[in-house]
Amino acid sequence: MATMENVIVLVNRIQRACTVLGDHGGGDVAALWEALPSVAVVGGQSSGKSSVLESIVGRDFLPRGSGIVTRRPLVLQLHKTEDGVQEYAEFLHMPKRRFTDFALVRKEIQDETDRLTGKTKQISPVPIHLSIYSPHVVNLTLIDLPGLTKVAVEGQPESIVQDIESMVRSYVDKPNCLILAISPANQDIATSDAIKLARDVDPTGERTFGVLTKLDLMDKGTNALDVLEGRAYRLQHPWVGIVNRSQADINRNVDMIIARRKEQEFFDSSPEYSHLASRMGSEYLAKLLSQHLEAAIRSRIPSITSLINKTIDELESEMDHLGRPIASDSGAQLYLILELCRAFDKIFKEHLDGGRPGGDRIYGVFDNQLPSALRKLPFDRHLSVQNVKRVVSQADGYQPHLIAPEQGYRRLIESALNYFRGPAEASVDAVHSVLKELVRISIGETQELKRFPTLQTELAAACYKALERFREDGRKTTLRLVDMESAYLTVEFFRKLPQEVDKTGTGNPRTANPPAPSDDRYTDAHFRRIASNVSSYIGMVSETLKNTIPKSVVHCQVREAKRSLLNDFYTQVGGKDAKQLAVLLDEDPALMERRLQCFKRLELYKSARDEIDSVSWTR
Repeated sequence: MATMENVIVLVNRIQRACTVLGDHGGGDVAALWEALPSVAVVGGQSSGKSSVLESIVGRDFLPRGSGIVTRRPLVLQLHKTEDGVQEYAEFLHMPKRRFTDFALVRKEIQDETDRLTGKTKQISPVPIHLSIYSPHVVNLTLIDLPGLTKVAVEGQPESIVQDIESMVRSYVDKPNCLILAISPANQDIATSDAIKLARDVDPTGERTFGVLTKLDLMDKGTNALDVLEGRAYRLQHPWVGIVNRSQADINRNVDMIIARRKEQEFFDSSPEYSHLASRMGSEYLAKLLSQHLEAAIRSRIPSITSLINKTIDELESEMDHLGRPIASDSGAQLYLILELCRAFDKIFKEHLDGGRPGGDRIYGVFDNQLPSALRKLPFDRHLSVQNVKRVVSQADGYQPHLIAPEQGYRRLIESALNYFRGPAEASVDAVHSVLKELVRISIGETQELKRFPTLQTELAAACYKALERFREDGRKTTLRLVDMESAYLTVEFFRKLPQEVDKTGTGNPRTANPPAPSDDRYTDAHFRRIASNVSSYIGMVSETLKNTIPKSVVHCQVREAKRSLLNDFYTQVGGKDAKQLAVLLDEDPALMERRLQCFKRLELYKSARDEIDSVSWTR
């Protein structure tokens, strides 16, 4: 069964781990810190806060002086050790150094404060974290805050009063913060800065513990019984009186253990306070705070556990997203690379097959771009009467054609077919561009690849190289289709032409259109008829190519991209050694840092969950 000390030590460890993570921890670590109960020490300047803390610790370790001395919050974690163990202190900003001389602790607090605020009277909300290990303390975490003040002194901004109050409120406003309100007994409790602030943030007094200091400095004939017995100002918890060391004791470096004994003797021998002696003094205060802090922690364990479990699930998911650490052996590295490539290839194929957007753009090339390009070819200019006459005449040479200008037909058709090369190549290039863009998009959508920028670059380069090879094959094959149309004309088409222009119904191509005596075969009408026949043939070829060009492009580029896009890359990767594979798996430093911090947070939460499980069901 876990003890009270175990519970507080656990919270101390969690708080310390949260602080170590600092700004890298993320909002969840800040939320965990907020959920953990703590004790904030609040009081006006010169109210005796430092003396109370030193009495609880049993060591003289805090800076002293007039005016504002505490200029940064001090998170003080006390850890009880076994009897006989030497006392020591550790600062979070100096984790490898142990301080056994507490005069040096005081100096380091002062120096660390000056590092941030300078040797001025400015304040800073950035806390100093100090842990003290001693057999003379109870397990407890206290937050010493700058003393409240009413007036800015020389060297301080006019806003110092509000700045200090805002800083103090940022701690005590939290519902899980216990408030240790320090007030001097030799001042009217109605003017206490600590009580005024505590009443604002904790009007029921459930979180406030009143401490009355300097009882030995009250005027003769007066006492503080009205306050200590709750008549002057009632709190849910009993007031505790403290007798601080006198300035003479401080100057003589009187041992704190002796000071505690003298304090207890004061209450035991005092006619006014002897009946309250059992619940007076710094030792009683430390035990009281430890008990209530432990109770506050236990009451919040269910909500803390719920927060921890929820955050563990979120961090596990984030770690899966970021990827687990990489194995060092080449076999595991090669397997990881192949798995990443397969994940990319799956997404790439989904784009082509319609599972993801993008593949439809290839169909757009065939359904819109190619037909539009074919329609825009300059056949009207090529088959103008003037050009047809020129081509036919040049083909006839010195011997004019007798019946039909076959050579002229062939030249007109062959030169016209050359125009199809442009749309054919444009279709190949357009599909190539779409495939390249889909590669880029697919790499970006492969979440597992995001951690490996070098592998992304190499993978993209290999894909682009393969696509370039597919494009060249597609270009050759598609242009070969055009060249085949030029290499062998469809004779049957021309054999049908006389019947198509025969208006007499004789069906005899040789007499279908017998020239009239006045009919000149070299008139514009004759050449227009030739242009019309060539245009019909070109239209037939255009319809054919409109169907065959997509087949060629898909066969040579799209199908091959689906079948063998990464084949060469697989071959290259398979021949690499462990060092070369490690280069491919060189991660983005920012992502590595993000994973490291995520891992640290996850370990923190898992450790906290395991330890809380050991105390959450005890009384």
